[in-house]
Amino acid sequence: MVSFLAPSTRRNPNPGAFVNLAAIASLVSRPLVGSIAVERRRILTGDPRFRDAFFRTLYFTFLAVSVETVLGVGMAVLFNREFWGRGLARTLSILPMMATPTAIALVFVMMYHPTLGVMNYLVSLVGLAPFKWTYSSQTVLYALALVDVWEWTPLIMLIALAGLAALPKEPYESALIDGASGLQSFWHITLPLLRPTIIVAILFRSIDALKTFDIIFVMTQGGPSNASETINILLFTQAFSYFSMGYASSMAVALFAIVMGASLILMKVRRVGW
Repeated sequence: MVSFLAPSTRRNPNPGAFVNLAAIASLVSRPLVGSIAVERRRILTGDPRFRDAFFRTLYFTFLAVSVETVLGVGMAVLFNREFWGRGLARTLSILPMMATPTAIALVFVMMYHPTLGVMNYLVSLVGLAPFKWTYSSQTVLYALALVDVWEWTPLIMLIALAGLAALPKEPYESALIDGASGLQSFWHITLPLLRPTIIVAILFRSIDALKTFDIIFVMTQGGPSNASETINILLFTQAFSYFSMGYASSMAVALFAIVMGASLILMKVRRVGW
């Protein structure tokens, strides 16, 4: 192939081109940095939409993680006992955790349909009126938390089950000799000894729940009427729908601070006795 460039041009590129590219990059970066600083001040001074998303994220995290902890510890105590078919029951219980969140969200989209979904049929079996699930701003956050609970309760169960397997047997033998009931042994022996393990499980799930994006985006995209818009959904919308990169970058920094603060609080709680 014949080249139309002179040999000297090919061997010796123009050094000024690199200088021009660097100058253009600096000019582009300066407004972006300034925009990020302005948007960060905007968030700190109180943007109503971000404030609502912040409290909504905390409420979703508290709702999901608290239910997952109670159910996970209860399932761990149940599966820690000897009974026929325990291995099969353990295997079946962790199957929801193995599926991808997007696939689970698509399944629950069909299950939550007001007229064709199976959830309202199950609700009608117990004599309750049908719910609108993700189609109502009053129930959407609870419906999304139910999906998260169904998927991630097995994780807390596995962590608690590992902690139960490492507990010593001597305190239970002493409690049995003293005439303590099963509930008293659980409340005064199992829970205090299992506290560090439970806090670790809550820490892992809280960090993940604060950053929940996939199931919310697939099922509601923040709707209806922004009733399920968490910080991650708002961040995505501002960055890739409105292309407000400064605002989105500021929210990313704020989300990092929230996750870091929650982690430090839970690690502090882990070191404090009940």
